[in-house]
Amino acid sequence: MSVRDTTIDLRLLSSARKEFLEKGFLKAELKTICNNAGVTTGAVYKRYKGKQELFCAVVADAIQRFNSFVFKRTSIDFSSLSDEEIKSTWAMNEEYVLEMFKMIWDIKEDFVLLLDKSAGTIYENYRHDFANDISQAYMQYYNEIKRRGMTEVEISEAEMHVLCSSFWTSIYEPFIHNMSWKEIEKHCKVLCKFYDWEKAVGLK
Repeated sequence: MSVRDTTIDLRLLSSARKEFLEKGFLKAELKTICNNAGVTTGAVYKRYKGKQELFCAVVADAIQRFNSFVFKRTSIDFSSLSDEEIKSTWAMNEEYVLEMFKMIWDIKEDFVLLLDKSAGTIYENYRHDFANDISQAYMQYYNEIKRRGMTEVEISEAEMHVLCSSFWTSIYEPFIHNMSWKEIEKHCKVLCKFYDWEKAVGLK
């Protein structure tokens, strides 16, 4: 009985990631991916249905991490939180924001693939879809402070989506522009000064 060579999977994913980053999904060539991985196209089709499924395999871990990130922010039991705890979630805490950057830094190549190289895949609208999901989470927090009488500012779902898209674009761009970690740390300080969510949502 033959033993599956698992090193092929690692070589394929590494080669595919490199090719997708350099050319984007649409222009990436399966033949080049195979040649650089030292495998045949037959080896690819034994594992994946085609180029798109291979792309999905490359970004699978990043997708799981971001799904978990969104889930934690949308599955909140507000009854267990005090007014002060709710209020603190709107504060632009530099340490907390830097943690978000660290999470992305660990998977930065796959993050860039999702945001900038995924045209032609099921993830080509990932930037918009993620902003939509995260804006729903922000909207939950906003509705809670409104219910508690902690704000009189009216914010529609459409406006919250625009605000979240603007904020998260400021999170995305350092990776698209290949900033160093030192540059990101500096950017984080500016970001926390620039965005004042407490004022935006009118926290009392």
